[in-house]
Amino acid sequence: MAHETEVQETQYCFPAINSSCIKTKRSSHEYNIMYVFFSLLSVWTVFLNLLVIISICHYKKLHTPTNMLILSLAVADLLIGLIIMPLNAIKLIEKCWYFGDIFCGVYSVFTGLLPSASLSHLILIAVDRYVAVCHPLHYPQKITTTKTILSICICWFCSTAYNTALVSSSRHSDLHKTDVCYGKCTFTISYAWRVTDLIMSLLFPCTVIITLYMRIFYVVHQQVKVINSQLKGGQHVIKGSLKRKSEGKAALTLGLIVTVYLLCWIPYFILSLSENTEMISPTLVLLWLLYINSAVNPIIYALFYPWFKMSVKLIITLKIFQPASSLLNIFTDYQS
Repeated sequence: MAHETEVQETQYCFPAINSSCIKTKRSSHEYNIMYVFFSLLSVWTVFLNLLVIISICHYKKLHTPTNMLILSLAVADLLIGLIIMPLNAIKLIEKCWYFGDIFCGVYSVFTGLLPSASLSHLILIAVDRYVAVCHPLHYPQKITTTKTILSICICWFCSTAYNTALVSSSRHSDLHKTDVCYGKCTFTISYAWRVTDLIMSLLFPCTVIITLYMRIFYVVHQQVKVINSQLKGGQHVIKGSLKRKSEGKAALTLGLIVTVYLLCWIPYFILSLSENTEMISPTLVLLWLLYINSAVNPIIYALFYPWFKMSVKLIITLKIFQPASSLLNIFTDYQS
């Protein structure tokens, strides 16, 4: 009976504060399983994306416009694993926020910023692949490393400004609430912001991405038909045709990344809109599906990019510390 009374006793996030929020009642076994699971997921996400970042930063042959976009996307995914996953796991398990109001605002900005930045990068990747596949002769002039890095900086700046404005507006409205307990980190979105966010974070990017990839896949299909007809006819396939085939393969790989991301993003966004509640809501399952996507992207690279497999092998065996290793052509034995 004494044990039952102890279990049923109400636990508060901050026992010394009268207005403290109530903690979730869980058994120690349940706590341990959840913390171990989320910790492993966070570490795995950081580790995989760190491999992508090291690979592209270290090897000069990988300093291409497309890989710069992949690098920046990996940075966003790494930050999700490093910052968002651990803090969100604590909120999910404990139902408490122990880090103060100021850091709650910073966390809220990052919660919107990182997925938003990822989505912006997917638009840039779609544009990059569109030019490479549909206008290959103009690609070297239109898409340069300098222009790509500038676009990435603009992406991060716009995403930061937009989400800071959204959170600031929402947090301002929350200050007038009287039913918010101490130890809670949430923010609500006004109707005007919800409509704006629907357009900016879902309708516009999805329309651009889907339109570009439909055009890309159509052109790739036509190019593959031409190349296959040349091979069947015994004709010599010129280097330009092989390059177009390689660009098409890259577009298909990145298209898979985009598809997986949108499949994770759209259900969460639609459900969160339909609930008309706080951002931290029963949509947590779909929200974590979106976060898990950050660990899936490097796996897709490993499955479809031979250079990434080779790079990971060299990193794990510490061969990247050898003299002039950054000049190694890791494509030598792995031509597309």
